[in-house]
Amino acid sequence: MDSADSLTAKREAFVGRLLESALNTMEICCVYLGDRLGLYRALRDRGPLTSAELAAAAGIHERYAREWLEQQAVTGILETDPAVEASARRYALSAEHAEVLLDPESLSWFAPVVQLVVGLTGPLPALLEAFRTGKGIAWSDFGRDPREGQAGQNRPAFLSLLGREWLPAIPDVHARLSADPPARVADVACGAGWSSIGIARAYPKVRVDGFDLDEASVALARANVAEAGLADRVDIAMRDAGDPTLAGRYDLVTIFEALHDMSQPVEVLRRARGLLAEGGAVIVVDERVAETFTAPGDTIERLMYGFSVLCCLPTGLADQPSAATGTVMRPTTLRRYALEAGFHDVEVLPITSDLFRFYRLRVGS
Repeated sequence: MDSADSLTAKREAFVGRLLESALNTMEICCVYLGDRLGLYRALRDRGPLTSAELAAAAGIHERYAREWLEQQAVTGILETDPAVEASARRYALSAEHAEVLLDPESLSWFAPVVQLVVGLTGPLPALLEAFRTGKGIAWSDFGRDPREGQAGQNRPAFLSLLGREWLPAIPDVHARLSADPPARVADVACGAGWSSIGIARAYPKVRVDGFDLDEASVALARANVAEAGLADRVDIAMRDAGDPTLAGRYDLVTIFEALHDMSQPVEVLRRARGLLAEGGAVIVVDERVAETFTAPGDTIERLMYGFSVLCCLPTGLADQPSAATGTVMRPTTLRRYALEAGFHDVEVLPITSDLFRFYRLRVGS
């Protein structure tokens, strides 16, 4: 039995942890303001700035600008000289912090994660009701911030690692994507299209068809494809991958970080198998969660359970019947889904990633 002193220490430690979490939550919200209002961009492009100069540059009120700047300096995100009088004090954003907050090409870009996390708090009233009823929340009901944040957090990896490291680590797939006749790729649940764009950029011969059922995501993906100059080889459609006219067309079918969100993952995998041409491959990329449940868990496990409770499980339950997978889809679960869908075997590919696990679903022996 714990002593009174031990119980007091545990209680105080827990209070301290929650206090730190409260501080972190408020700081994340302030970073969100700086990102969405263009304050970091103004500081990078025109800084160091006074509060009046930032207000003019970003089109906000000076008093709000001053309070935000002081908060950012207190947290150590911005640099300033506290000895200077408030109205004359200049604030600077370091190059290192600017990369994390503003550079979409950097693997350290974190602003989309902030946007996603803040966006997940919007439907909390609906989530309370969902907990009571067992119903879900449609992805479309989460709105712009989670959609853009989800897309943005994967963008750097999909554009820089997908074609440079991940797919080349699968020799026969890499060879087919590089060869003639040009390969066809089906990117199922393509979201904002960054995975489709990444594949097309890396393999100039391929044709990529991206499919998604979320209208806003399809519109965003089409805009991204057009901006990337790839509309001649990447087609984004609001279309069910189970459309029988698509059967047998594709040399590669991909599902990136989406299977765990789907209400009927077995049926989706069955349809993915139906898309394959002779000798084609199905690659599923999902979260690198622990192989078994352990408590307490590590940082990744805590992160994924947070996403699951706030978003992935509710969206998975929005359509019924539902497998109710949630974000924490362990390898044994994926294997069970694949075998039920008619695949012969599942191979965990030896590709290194802190966040993702790569699966190849084998059609034959």
